[in-house]
Amino acid sequence: MSGLPAGRYVALTTYRRNGTPVTTPVWCAPDGDVRLVWTNPDAGKVKRLRHTSDVLLADCDARGRVRGPHVAGTATLLPGDSWPRLDAALSARYGWQYRLSRLGSSLAARRAGRQGPLGIGIEIAPRRPDPTPADRPGPH
Repeated sequence: MSGLPAGRYVALTTYRRNGTPVTTPVWCAPDGDVRLVWTNPDAGKVKRLRHTSDVLLADCDARGRVRGPHVAGTATLLPGDSWPRLDAALSARYGWQYRLSRLGSSLAARRAGRQGPLGIGIEIAPRRPDPTPADRPGPH
């Protein structure tokens, strides 16, 4: 196990440029040692992740009330060709609820005249601890 939260809802904390944390409850599907999140490409969390990949994750309820300890992670915005992996993981985790949400997003995008992917994927890996001085490369 990666140490990342694996609850049905996860509080994802991202950071504004000035360092202010912003926490949002999200669906999060396990995929090996990482967690996958699907969101709107125009969402604030995506904008914040474009300038810093540092995140915190914690199990929470649907309203975002934290139910466990925060765990540090590193987020990566996934390319469009990762959609099958993301779709399979979220569909396996949330079943009909995810498929209904995906349908709603598809209809809203079509109505707004948007083309392209329905959303963007975020992969969150556990943050590796900084190496101790003895573990760092170079002279000691």
